[in-house]
Amino acid sequence: MSEPVMDIQVDNELDIRGVTCPITFVKSKLTLEKMESGQVLRVLIDYPPSAENVPRSLDMEGHEILSITETEGPLWTLLVKKA
Repeated sequence: MSEPVMDIQVDNELDIRGVTCPITFVKSKLTLEKMESGQVLRVLIDYPPSAENVPRSLDMEGHEILSITETEGPLWTLLVKKA
């Protein structure tokens, strides 16, 4: 897990709590497609496999994973910068 990034401006947020793979990745990818290059998306994830798979898949698509942090719940907050 990486440390939270506090000084990052978030341009959009996607709440995919309650959603499972592979839909979590599909929704994340579709949201990023609507954003401008360089913008930051915050993704809220509560499905453990998605907390691993979504960042890995978005990284493979060329996007920059800024951070992924786990909080109570479990809940993961992913910050990703669109390529």
